[in-house]
Amino acid sequence: MDEVSILLVDDEQAILHMLRTVLLKEQFLDIDTVTTGEEAIAACEKKTYHCIVLDVMLPGRSGLEVCPFLRQITDAPILFLTAKTTDYDKLTGFAVGGDDYVVKPFNPLEVVARIKSLLRRYLPRQTEAEQVPQEGIYDYGRFQVVEPAGELRVEGQPVNCPALVYQLLLFFCKHPNRIFTKSELYERVWGSEAIRDDNTVMVHIHRIRERIEADPSNPELLVNVRGLGYKLIQSDMGPGR
Repeated sequence: MDEVSILLVDDEQAILHMLRTVLLKEQFLDIDTVTTGEEAIAACEKKTYHCIVLDVMLPGRSGLEVCPFLRQITDAPILFLTAKTTDYDKLTGFAVGGDDYVVKPFNPLEVVARIKSLLRRYLPRQTEAEQVPQEGIYDYGRFQVVEPAGELRVEGQPVNCPALVYQLLLFFCKHPNRIFTKSELYERVWGSEAIRDDNTVMVHIHRIRERIEADPSNPELLVNVRGLGYKLIQSDMGPGR
């Protein structure tokens, strides 16, 4: 794992030391640590990270306030560390750009497991090619998902897309016009390692619509079939294969 770069952001040195020690034992060798949100932003401006572990309760700007700034710089998955357990707090974390969360106090091995799960989804998207083959290009008219490059393009322009938002959209693209319940989506995209939370699916659906819909409040592409679930409407031209 020496090719993977991880940024740990927490104002408690004991937590930074504990996580760094466990990650090193798991062969994650490129680990940086900072204690404030401002330092995290500066670090991401200078270096490319593959995963960011971000404490919510930071001095100065909170993790929730810092996350949108990080999203302007990087699409690396962001794992929140939080002492807050309400649904509102969790949904806020997803809404500002987070991909997962762990509630304090936590087992450091759980954090490592969550990081590995996020990396399995994120790292394949880092492979870039000068020419992208037609295979794996899903064209829905207004937007295209280019799987080999891990890229979302809307009206011809690349759009930043966090790891799990991208994975959920890609799943829909591969199954056009098919209805999936929230439970099915959670199982197929998040997998058995994640803690079940239907609200997570709803937040990520919203984040997809913000990117691909002309009017996210009145979606025409990723629609809700009342009482049944969600489906991605295939355009007349059909998704490219």
